[in-house]
Amino acid sequence: MITTDILIIGAGPTGLFAVFEAGLLKMKCHIIDALPQPGGQLAELYPKKPIFDIPGYPSVNAGELVDNLMEQIKQFQPGFTLGETAVSYTKVDDEWFEVVTNKGTVHRCKAIAIAGGLGTFEPRKPTMDNVADYEEKGLEYFVKEPEHFRNKKVVIAGGGDSALDWSVFLSNVASEVTLIHRRNEFRGALDSVEKVQDLKNQGKIKLITPAEVTAIKGDGKVEAITVKVDDQEAFDIETDYFIPLFGLTPKLGEISQWGLNIEKNAIVVNNALDYQTNIEGIYAVGDINTYPGKLKLILCGFHEATLMCQSVYNRLNPGKKFVLKYTTVSGVDGFDGSRKEAEKAVVKKID
Repeated sequence: MITTDILIIGAGPTGLFAVFEAGLLKMKCHIIDALPQPGGQLAELYPKKPIFDIPGYPSVNAGELVDNLMEQIKQFQPGFTLGETAVSYTKVDDEWFEVVTNKGTVHRCKAIAIAGGLGTFEPRKPTMDNVADYEEKGLEYFVKEPEHFRNKKVVIAGGGDSALDWSVFLSNVASEVTLIHRRNEFRGALDSVEKVQDLKNQGKIKLITPAEVTAIKGDGKVEAITVKVDDQEAFDIETDYFIPLFGLTPKLGEISQWGLNIEKNAIVVNNALDYQTNIEGIYAVGDINTYPGKLKLILCGFHEATLMCQSVYNRLNPGKKFVLKYTTVSGVDGFDGSRKEAEKAVVKKID
């Protein structure tokens, strides 16, 4: 069983920053996310695209922002349960909640902060009838462990950043990489498109466009896929893995069954005080919540996470007054024993 002060559901920017604000208040955090890496849609959907409305950054790539947040919270040693979805919660007693994931991992916490962005991201799946027969048997929707594909034949389908970037990366891992897209044009970062072009010219990536994968074949696991190119006759390609990267669809998922007040697929919170839901001890921050005047912006999520952590502190420490100090004055003490602080002024005579 994993035990923590605040269990954060969602490892996007709001969830990550909540770890920092909780750490300043000496509260430990653990994060659950359905994706295989932290960062939410910033990491999964547009890691190389610039964001222009983060204070202090005229421009910052989404992936870089995630890296900076991970560096910022490192000293507070958050735990992560990745590749799993929060399914159910139980109020154990007046102090503790228990949250169980789809893989049976049990988390015990004193407060729950739902920071799931637009919801749980589920992969858009191919439309073939037998897709379920091959899932986790050669049909993969995420690249969780690149070494898993070492010296294997891999077919990737898709036309966005994820398909391009993983084709480039796996070209140095797999024995053979084939990229299939239904159009000749790709929608991705220019450098990624150019890298794929260069690797194609070197013979390290096979490119088939415009084409679609119409069938998966194999006895108990993926052994081949069928490809249809325009009006030409379909043909099979032998492969060990088929990775369709068609993007992600956000869904509120099992959390919608928790008894929370929900309005237009968003969780209603009390924004006049602390972003708590109708269930005491359960909060919702970031794009997943709604209230009058709500703006779905990262900087608003940071603000909500800050007030949420203050509320949790007051709940867990009744009667104990917290004196807010600027980090330039107080410094930052990590749970790993590290300390960050401004250089102290000295008194010295000038001759």
